[in-house]
Amino acid sequence: MKSFDRARFNMIEQQVRPWEVLDDRVLSVMGQLERERFVPEAYQGLAYADVEIPIGSGQSMLAPKLVGRMLQALAVKNGDRVLEIGTGTGYVTACLARLGGRVTSVEIDVDLADAARARLDDLGVERCTVRSADGMADKSDGAPFDVIAVTGSIPTDEPLAMLREQLADGGRLFAVVGEAPIMEALRITHLSRGEYRREALFETAIPALQNVPEPERFVF
Repeated sequence: MKSFDRARFNMIEQQVRPWEVLDDRVLSVMGQLERERFVPEAYQGLAYADVEIPIGSGQSMLAPKLVGRMLQALAVKNGDRVLEIGTGTGYVTACLARLGGRVTSVEIDVDLADAARARLDDLGVERCTVRSADGMADKSDGAPFDVIAVTGSIPTDEPLAMLREQLADGGRLFAVVGEAPIMEALRITHLSRGEYRREALFETAIPALQNVPEPERFVF
């Protein structure tokens, strides 16, 4: 096996699977997708490490095991309409598309959006569109969505209201809510009109989305 092939295998067996990611489709996609193609050149040696990788503009790639848990929670089916908030380098975008989603990915940073769009085109990843916009500022074109993936944390539940309204019946939303050092990964499912199920999946801590207002602090 080539060095990256071995590293990819080890990522699945030593990081992703032990973190309770048991969905065979998720493991297969992550085990085949060349993550090193999405990592800045300076960090190639860390492409499969259990770390967040800086990608510029103060943003980072999520650790592989968290990507696995996110994808498993979202249970993307073939043909699902998917909204991703925070494209980054396009790695999660590619995973969502290869799981069968028709992905609209929104990235606030123009340079990251342009680079991700070019990278996904070069890799021949189909059924995905990258837009340069603030995905938390307003509803996205293409709603309702079957799946919404938020790849950066938000400080409170408040921004989730706008995202929930974009879910189709049966739609699933994954988001990490809270402030460091402990945040909560959530799955919100749209059961029927106006009814939602909120599930706390696990505790974690990831970088915040850009341009999301901080909660007001009470001052004595």
